[in-house]
Amino acid sequence: MRRVMGVTATLAAMPVLCLALMAAGGAADPVAAVMAAAACVLASAAVAALWQRDMLRLKAILRAPAAPAAGRWPLIPAVGRIASDIRRLSRGLAARVAETDRARRASEAIIERLPDPLLLLRADGADSRSNAAAQAAFGGEMAAVLRHPGLRGAIDRAFTGGIAQTADVVLAVPVPREVQATVIPLDPRLPDGTAALLVLSDRSRERAVERTRSDFVTNASHELRTPLASLIGFIETLQGPAADDRPAQQRFLGIMAEQAARMHRLIDDLLSLSRIELNEHLPPADKVDVVDLARRVAAGFEPRLAERRVRLVLDLRQGVAPVVGDGDQVAQVLTNLIDNAVKYGGDGREVRLFVGTAAGVRWPARAGVLIAVEDQGPGIPRVHLPRLTERFYRVDKARSRGAGGTGLGLAIVKHIVNRHRGQLAIDSVEGQGSTFSVWLPAEAENPATIAR
Repeated sequence: MRRVMGVTATLAAMPVLCLALMAAGGAADPVAAVMAAAACVLASAAVAALWQRDMLRLKAILRAPAAPAAGRWPLIPAVGRIASDIRRLSRGLAARVAETDRARRASEAIIERLPDPLLLLRADGADSRSNAAAQAAFGGEMAAVLRHPGLRGAIDRAFTGGIAQTADVVLAVPVPREVQATVIPLDPRLPDGTAALLVLSDRSRERAVERTRSDFVTNASHELRTPLASLIGFIETLQGPAADDRPAQQRFLGIMAEQAARMHRLIDDLLSLSRIELNEHLPPADKVDVVDLARRVAAGFEPRLAERRVRLVLDLRQGVAPVVGDGDQVAQVLTNLIDNAVKYGGDGREVRLFVGTAAGVRWPARAGVLIAVEDQGPGIPRVHLPRLTERFYRVDKARSRGAGGTGLGLAIVKHIVNRHRGQLAIDSVEGQGSTFSVWLPAEAENPATIAR
């Protein structure tokens, strides 16, 4: 503004000086010259004020081109055209910014809604961002996942060669799963520094299906062979030598019914175990009140308890937090543990079911719910404890089959506990009984909840 005033004063000084010289030389009337000079000064001052006002308005437009004009539009045509151009450019830039912002939000929405975990990697291989699927799958274990040697090698190869790389890796955290990793380098990098995309496609279910088919055929053919041979043998006997022997028929039919029931239980447990293994890598999402569930499961055992003259003592604590889990599967854990205690604890003895808050250094420090089933049976030799959760592993095969066991109950419990990100512990002293304990993370601490 000072420059505008200076230029205006300079322009006004020239005619004023000329009029003064003309008046001094007698070439003009002094009064008329003074009046003309005054008019020049006033006109120059008016022009200067007009320019100053329009420059201030133009300055305001430059600072906030999208805001409504304050006061009148600039009067000087040149300044008005400049202001119009600024407004037009501003509208164009605002439209481009809005379009860019919409495109960015659309890209973010697409990334968030992708079903597979997606990680955006910086040039050093660390993740700068991950989508909702990645958070749900890995939670706070993202750094541990990226340290996997096979995955690290694929990332390094992608950065070095500049082309996409794939690798099949088995991740141990937060739960074992088989993943196909695809690393896609970006050239140029994204404005936020993202240098590559990492897609982790979970192949656990497909691999589990393949293993389940093979295992089912192998296990079913092995475990069903004995009862099926017995059935065939008894049928042949009933059709031949015992065709008219009524007492033998009754005895053989009873044995055949037992063998058929055993086959039915075996097939049910195999199918149940297969279904659990297929979804073991997917954390459950429902809320489960374990105390209420334990009370209902225990009530269903009343006929069995009366038959075996076993007393079930319930120690169900109050104020136990719910767990995020699958209610049917948690009920299956309770059912299998109580069923084992009733089968192998001995007739006329006592079984204790405890549900409460976990305490002690044995369990994780975060909040959790402890389920413990204790029997007064003969106990289990220490050498067998590490293998009890293997499918079809039996400490005493004859006793297990005589009690109606399939050898799959604890394997089912183990896989359910794994799916719930929990822990299973078995304690036993020969001659004093056994205790089977299951720890499940409480609702607020469940990995699936934290991931979301």
